[in-house]
Amino acid sequence: MSKILFVMTGADRWTLADGTEHPTGFWAEEAVTPYEAFTAAGHEVVVATPGGVEPPVDAGSLAAETNGGQEGADRIAAALAAMDEIRNPVKLEDVDLADYDAVFYPGGHGPMEDLAVNTASGRLLTAALESGRPLGVVCHGPAALLAAEKADGGNAFAGYEVAAFTNAEEMQAGLGERAKWLLETRLVEAGVVVKAGEPWAPHVVVDRNLVTGQNPASSAPLAAELLKKLA
Repeated sequence: MSKILFVMTGADRWTLADGTEHPTGFWAEEAVTPYEAFTAAGHEVVVATPGGVEPPVDAGSLAAETNGGQEGADRIAAALAAMDEIRNPVKLEDVDLADYDAVFYPGGHGPMEDLAVNTASGRLLTAALESGRPLGVVCHGPAALLAAEKADGGNAFAGYEVAAFTNAEEMQAGLGERAKWLLETRLVEAGVVVKAGEPWAPHVVVDRNLVTGQNPASSAPLAAELLKKLA
């Protein structure tokens, strides 16, 4: 059995370009689907957040229209309610990477607000990347990569190929025009090589120990790739 660290947002608002706050958090499917895959395989999950706050779920990710109907929404809500680890997070600042065999970052717009600028998260990501441990990041989770700065000021993930929520998807989702910055653009500016797939279709990129997914539909195949690396 391996021990997998879920690093999750503590932000329930995303500040837009005009200063208004858009309610957000983590995207339910991107936490539930990998959690179910990992625990079904016998692995242990520990959740960490900035300050050890309980991660807020994006209400939009619990809606029927984002889960293929009410039945799907009910299933996701029930699965989330059964994840006791979410209600008992550890402080991200206190995490010792040596205690974990793999690290996973779910998305949602929350990471755009807090993990994108969180130095403790940035140090953890840099250490995980350098350690060779399986590191999975999905959707807006790659915003956290922006805080992974090396001593010389460069980004630890520069030159790595990744999948992340694309500018096209952000525009189609209706918030792209109002965002302070777009994830795909900012990653490219940091020297990260973004390999974009079709909007909303499953798309996973594996580069060494780094496994990334583009959107919620990518969470299941990403989890499968991480499990291969833990086998």
